[in-house]
Amino acid sequence: MKGFLKEFKEFAMRGNVIDLAVGVIIGGAFQKIINSLVNDIIMPLIGLALKGADFVTKFIALDGGDYATIEEATEAGAAILTYGNFIAVVLDFIIVAFVIFCLVKAINTLKAKTAKEEAVVEEAPTTKVCPYCKSEIAIDATKCCHCTSDVE
Repeated sequence: MKGFLKEFKEFAMRGNVIDLAVGVIIGGAFQKIINSLVNDIIMPLIGLALKGADFVTKFIALDGGDYATIEEATEAGAAILTYGNFIAVVLDFIIVAFVIFCLVKAINTLKAKTAKEEAVVEEAPTTKVCPYCKSEIAIDATKCCHCTSDVE
């Protein structure tokens, strides 16, 4: 039992598990921001473009009845298809996917820029190749130590 608890502790304290937990928590908070963006900003603009239609309240009663609101249809026990809610969820997904794409693209650009800067900082070469015998010699050599030819 003691070994099992030790193994569990090692598993739980590994970096990947902690990173995943932090990601889930931040993702939950980020989802609230996205929901607010969709419900409070984007959907009203879409409703305005559609001449006052409120997408989230759009539904179809599957029993053929005519109900003014989703609540009224639910209280009557009617099965309803809330397609407006589905559209809002699809918009949520598209926005989240786009924002994540932009973040990953920015991180990749930053990584590429950092890698480029590191590549530029490479040290100058300390050797060169003799044009006659193709041996490697010191960069400042004027005579090849292998074939004794004069090199520039």
